[in-house]
Amino acid sequence: MMAAAAAGGVSSLRRAGEGGRALGRLFVARTRIAEISRWRWCLINSRTFQSAVYDPNEKTFEKLLIANRGEIACRVIKTCKKMGIKTVAIHSDVDSNAVHVKMADEAVCVGPAPTSKSYLNMDAIMEAIKKTRAQAVHPGYGFLSENKEFSKRLESEDITFIGPDMHAIQAMGDKIESKILAKNAKVNTIPGYDGVVKDADEAVRIAREIGYPVMIKASAGGGGKGMRIAWDDEETREGFRFSSQEAASSFGDDRLLIEKFIDNPRHIEIQVLADKHGNALWLNERECSIQRRNQKVIEEAPSTFLDPETRRAMGEQAVALAKAVKYSSAGTVEFLVDSKRNFYFLEMNTRLQVEHPITECITSLDLVQEMIRVAKGYPLRHKQNDIPINGWAVECRVYAEDPYKSFGLPSIGRLSQYKEPLHVPNVRVDSGVQQGSEISIYYDPMISKLITYGSNRSEALQSMEKALDNYVIRGVAHNIALLREVITHPRFVQGDISTKFLPEVYPDGFKGHKLKDSEKKELLVIAASLYVAEQLRSQRFLGTPRVSVIHPDANNWELSVQLGDTAHSVIASCQGSTFLVEVDGIKLSVTGEWNLASPLLSVSVDGVQRSIQCLSRDASGIFSIQFLGTVYKLHILTKLAAELSKYMPENVVEDTTSIVRSPMPGAVVAVSVKPGDMVAEGQEICVIEAMKMQNSLVAAKTGKVKAVHCKAGETVGEGDELVELE
Repeated sequence: MMAAAAAGGVSSLRRAGEGGRALGRLFVARTRIAEISRWRWCLINSRTFQSAVYDPNEKTFEKLLIANRGEIACRVIKTCKKMGIKTVAIHSDVDSNAVHVKMADEAVCVGPAPTSKSYLNMDAIMEAIKKTRAQAVHPGYGFLSENKEFSKRLESEDITFIGPDMHAIQAMGDKIESKILAKNAKVNTIPGYDGVVKDADEAVRIAREIGYPVMIKASAGGGGKGMRIAWDDEETREGFRFSSQEAASSFGDDRLLIEKFIDNPRHIEIQVLADKHGNALWLNERECSIQRRNQKVIEEAPSTFLDPETRRAMGEQAVALAKAVKYSSAGTVEFLVDSKRNFYFLEMNTRLQVEHPITECITSLDLVQEMIRVAKGYPLRHKQNDIPINGWAVECRVYAEDPYKSFGLPSIGRLSQYKEPLHVPNVRVDSGVQQGSEISIYYDPMISKLITYGSNRSEALQSMEKALDNYVIRGVAHNIALLREVITHPRFVQGDISTKFLPEVYPDGFKGHKLKDSEKKELLVIAASLYVAEQLRSQRFLGTPRVSVIHPDANNWELSVQLGDTAHSVIASCQGSTFLVEVDGIKLSVTGEWNLASPLLSVSVDGVQRSIQCLSRDASGIFSIQFLGTVYKLHILTKLAAELSKYMPENVVEDTTSIVRSPMPGAVVAVSVKPGDMVAEGQEICVIEAMKMQNSLVAAKTGKVKAVHCKAGETVGEGDELVELE
């Protein structure tokens, strides 16, 4: 049914309107019941939605189309439902069963998977607007959210754009023009070149004049795409090439600018909100300094670093800039802040920001609602003195990424198990996925935004720690381990952060949580308890005892538990739901329900409560356990089996220096070598693009190219062999 709808260009209505068919209503009810329940639970747990006021008598729009996908489309739909607005979702053919499609009242297929043919396809989106008779369009973030041509086309068709007018989008969306306007509005700016960089040679000349290091940025860019830091001429040329290619791919505009790179700054932004009547507010700041590859990973509001005077100065400058371009909607003015609290204008995002939920938590405003009201022409309901800072909020961006590879290289696959930690108090999850959803190479790998709230920062961080431990994600790699490690790191807890936090704290890359001695013992006794619980369960069939293959002493299990390179002698005994486990001469008590079918287990080790996940276990005694965010592999054997395992042959380790493999799934953009070529160590071999980010793969040693197993335009998977050296 869905395939036929996609082929016809328009998928079936998700809810029957006037004249809808009863069969359609029945189908929708069955397919959406779980989703509706989940979103209702999310709304109940979200402080910001509890506090926002929705006036049913305030008329806005009857029907609104969301020109986006994933979590932000779901986020907009939730507010529209509160405001009594019918919604239209657009989707590519591979997104036909996505959550945002199920949540919307109607859904329209706008093309195949590539963004250029679907979510960036203005002709198809305009046709969808006409067919569904939507009165307004919310662009979300990314895609067409800051595209002045899209805004112009909507205006020509008398369709309301939920965002600023075309002039503001053009002025602030262009980093070169926005910098000039910021200077004129008396906003602090970073020294740099205000024109468009024509080619790599000019980029080198300008970089030398400014002085290294410099930041090469896409003029029409955002979200960290099309950005490179260059410390010398060679890096400037390479940065120009990659930035222009990424900018063209992501934004359809390859223009670049260059400015002085401020080393070791904080990235702090101000949320602004303005109407069409000349009113403008600043809604406090968001601290966004924890980043990888210029993309934010963890955000919080407010910032630990700003004092009231600096906060007010930044807010007033942000509002001055908004008024200078007659801005009307929600927008974000981003600043770099140095160690002395000097701040410099970075850019203005003329759209709803990814991290807007933390501002909603501390101000009790629904920013999507405010955007819709402003677009309809209503004045703001609040004055600057009405804007509070109530409590503290933290957001973690949960990505389908492998954090052990460059702090996060994309992972693709199907979410075989997925459970959000909404049972943890003061937790909000903004997501656009469900169990069974597909994470593909075509779109951003974000799974969700995990937000926690507290009366102070300590409470918010404690809730985040619990939420991360209770978040179940199976089927793809994810960055939970990195997120948990960062929020519990002493430097982060103290507020001692900058945009260089990750490379400074993990100079050799992220390696996972390093267990303290007490934590190691906890993990060992939990693993031993799991093993014994499984063995005891295997001795019963439908609750009836049966003959076991293993005949242990019921009161005394002698085990060997290997963690890393070390094997530990463990003795365990069972007393009901409690295990008494001795490891390295220390006895610990482990209590839990031991439901081995549950993806999440709550256990207590000598009174210390832990949430763990047993990701896998097999007949050979290998357990994968997620503990304190990190996944550990343990090999558990009986004492006899451990002694016999010494005679097993070891696997030969593959020599990887002669083989270049793809570190992630993606598309081959370029291959720089051919069989017979001589390459030097560190020389570029090929370029892989994943989620619109280009990555250069280099040779691990000097040698001759033996074989090339890929070509430009091909799609490759993680671990695929690309080039082989002799």
